[in-house]
Amino acid sequence: MAFGVKRSELNKWKQDVQNGNIAFLTHYWLDDRFPGCDTVTKVGCNDLTKLKNWGQKYHLAPEWIHHDELYPHFDLFGDRQKEILKQEDVWDQIKRFGL
Repeated sequence: MAFGVKRSELNKWKQDVQNGNIAFLTHYWLDDRFPGCDTVTKVGCNDLTKLKNWGQKYHLAPEWIHHDELYPHFDLFGDRQKEILKQEDVWDQIKRFGL
C-alpha cells in the first residue's frame, strides 16, 4: 500500500520517466515482506540502457529493474535508499520522509 504522495507528484514522475529522465518518487509504503521499511523510492526511466547504467553506479543489478511497460524502475528502501538519495542530492524527499 502506497500513501503520502500527491497526484501532481506522481504525474510529474510519470512524465519524467516517459521523457527518458532518471526520476525519483518516494512515498510511504507498507509491505509485510520488508519489515522495518516504511518508505520506498522508485527510480524510473523508460530508457532501459540509461536506467541500467544509472543503477551500475550504485551496484544495482539490472535484474532488479521492475519492467513495468510504461514506467520501468528500481525500488529502493532501507539504508541503500537513504544513501542513494543523498548522493543524488534529493534532499527534499529525504527531509519530507525523515530518511
